[in-house]
Amino acid sequence: MSAAVTAPAVEFRPKRIRLVAGACAVFLVVAFTAVGLLLGNTPTGVIFRVSDQVAMICLGVLLAAGVLLLTRPRVRADATGVEVRNVVTAHRFTWQEVLHVSFPDGASWARLELPDDEYVSIMAIQAVDRDHAVTAVRALRDLHRTATT
Repeated sequence: MSAAVTAPAVEFRPKRIRLVAGACAVFLVVAFTAVGLLLGNTPTGVIFRVSDQVAMICLGVLLAAGVLLLTRPRVRADATGVEVRNVVTAHRFTWQEVLHVSFPDGASWARLELPDDEYVSIMAIQAVDRDHAVTAVRALRDLHRTATT
């Protein structure tokens, strides 16, 4: 019996986009709320009802929610595989399905290289996060190397 060495699980999320998206979401809600509340006081002769004001505020909340979707990406990996959750989709791969983890020159995100020239972008590892992205890619490569050798 040989004792298998298990690598610790890792999880990475984007850093900079979370700050920017949060600030944008707050700005959208505040701006649309201000516009919605000021709609009733226009000298143009157009009549805005309370329902129009509420609709404007709701539009701001919906736009803010859309911007906050950009904070959703996450990558989790352990000794058995990797789970990539992007803005809308999520995929789980075993390390045997992954050829390698790459970060092509000029790319915005890291990616998992798969057989048949396919790949999956890892939006949680973004070039704008610099050192955080380097650390994340190295951790994923170490887990991949450990699992496939």
